[in-house]
Amino acid sequence: MISIIGSGRVGASIAFLCVSNALDDVLLINRTKSKAIGESLDIANAIPSTSKFSIHGTDDYSQLTGSDIIVITASDKVYSKNRTENMMSQVIMIKEIAKKIKQYCPSAIILLVSNPLDILTYFFQKETGFPRFKVIGVASSLDSSRFRYFISEKFSVPQASVTNALVLGEHGDSMVPIFSGVYVNGNSLLSLIDNRDPITNDVRNYWKTLRNYKSRSQLGIAKNTYDVINTIINAKELLIPASVVLEGEYGENNVAMGVPVKINQNGISEIQKIELDGVESALLKESSNIISNYINYIKINSK
Repeated sequence: MISIIGSGRVGASIAFLCVSNALDDVLLINRTKSKAIGESLDIANAIPSTSKFSIHGTDDYSQLTGSDIIVITASDKVYSKNRTENMMSQVIMIKEIAKKIKQYCPSAIILLVSNPLDILTYFFQKETGFPRFKVIGVASSLDSSRFRYFISEKFSVPQASVTNALVLGEHGDSMVPIFSGVYVNGNSLLSLIDNRDPITNDVRNYWKTLRNYKSRSQLGIAKNTYDVINTIINAKELLIPASVVLEGEYGENNVAMGVPVKINQNGISEIQKIELDGVESALLKESSNIISNYINYIKINSK
């Protein structure tokens, strides 16, 4: 069973993809029970006639029992300036959710989508004590999709012509697009541009640009999260950047941030080491320090 905590636009979109593709039974959990039930009733009409699976909505966390995957999309408040503006209330929320998941479903693989993504990934893993490779923050793959989009737009080529476009570090203002490994129609991206800053700024501010036209994003992150769920459920293998608590990888400890990972039916099977140039290494260190400072601030101010 796939359980999704949070029945807003993102949670409902993920549920729709899982149900319409007949992945598994889906449970929607929301603090407002009627919201979870309403979304489940709507999404139930997308179940293929050949599917053996169902969807239900509830506010009862005990129904998590038996879940193979739990996706957390819940939000205490909507951010408007940056993803960390509500971090204190979001951390309080994630700790409460963590306690309930630990009580009812301690063996599940956890996919975090809520923001601030890296901070919540860190505190969820520490609160539960779950293996770090079973607590995965899904967002850097979305940032990488946005990076690939801007490159394809700049050179007026299909996105399929852009390879190895990765974004690492914080899912936030310090995220680090990795230009050095990108190729466009077989040509190194760095040989085609003089300045990284315009594309970097575009990627970092994508969510702000999108909000000029609609309230907030939902479909991109839903598809990226679905891809991870599909990989786990069907025992496939997926190479993406995702947030995970680090223990020495990339020279970082006791922090969660986006790094290249390999995902299989057990969660993260490997953190992959890729070559970065000097600019990228320095920016990734800076991004890690920013996340660590937030984590330390929360620890100090939540006592």
